[in-house]
Amino acid sequence: MQVINWGIIGCGNVTEVKSGPAFNKVPGSRLLAVMRRDREKLKDYAARHDVPKTYQSADELINDPEIDAIYVATPPGSHREYALKVAGANKHCCLEKPMALNFTECQEIAEAFEGKDAQLFVAYYRRSLPRFNQVKAWIDSGRVGAIRHINWSYSRAPSAADLSPEYDWRTDPAVAGGGHFVDLACHGLDLFIHLAGDISEARGIAVNQQNLYDAEDAVSACWVFGSGSTGAGFWNFGANTYADEVVIYGSEGNIRFSVFADQPLVLETDEGLETVEIAHPENIQYFHIENMVKHLNGRGHHPAAGSEGAKVSQVMDQILAGFRK
Repeated sequence: MQVINWGIIGCGNVTEVKSGPAFNKVPGSRLLAVMRRDREKLKDYAARHDVPKTYQSADELINDPEIDAIYVATPPGSHREYALKVAGANKHCCLEKPMALNFTECQEIAEAFEGKDAQLFVAYYRRSLPRFNQVKAWIDSGRVGAIRHINWSYSRAPSAADLSPEYDWRTDPAVAGGGHFVDLACHGLDLFIHLAGDISEARGIAVNQQNLYDAEDAVSACWVFGSGSTGAGFWNFGANTYADEVVIYGSEGNIRFSVFADQPLVLETDEGLETVEIAHPENIQYFHIENMVKHLNGRGHHPAAGSEGAKVSQVMDQILAGFRK
């Protein structure tokens, strides 16, 4: 197996535990270089994670001849710029989610990699997690019959960052593409596409109920899959209680699970209830990174390769169309 040498652009919070360490834990993978503009934070990160090379320039990291693949872990507003540069250097690229600010940018990125040896991935790592592989196995084996409807209910209280007057890029539409809906709901909506097929049409209502920031903080939506199955969800970031429940209604049974919380998976059929508990790995992107390495070595196919990551951005654009006018 060829060892894939990785470079990270933007070694911030998401790379501390979720992803960064796994690049050195996955067989055939090595984290060779990291880039961050803040020199002190860059040196600190490299020392703590045993990374031999550091850069304050993204261009220098991208053009390092020892680097095979680049993980862009910056806010979505910069994904297009960096991805096009990585494509120009004919190197493999993994973009943090969401893939870009909007579907148009996603298409431009995907087109830049077409016809190249370089591969494109998006960090929709739930497609690679064992707990959701179990859900897919139940569906693919016919345990719930034909999917009729998927419903997702998500709510939480405003965070300390929401209530603070300090700037937060996650609720700045110009940098994040939207607010917490775009940041979080993309995970679940992408997972639903993985489980039930492409979404052919989506509609939504989005409002700002709290006026804490410029982005949407309450969203209701419905959609239809290409198969004819339907879906619906609501996401509210100013509620009193935390809730995160998905119900997949089938012709012969139902499946219940949480997108984010470490809750049991529950299969309900005429035969009774089946409960399965599958914990997340310490580094939640481990299996996603493992699948990228296998893909690049011709030993498997990554479930979020190529333009697959663009599909959910198109859905979110449709849901937020009225709010963005």
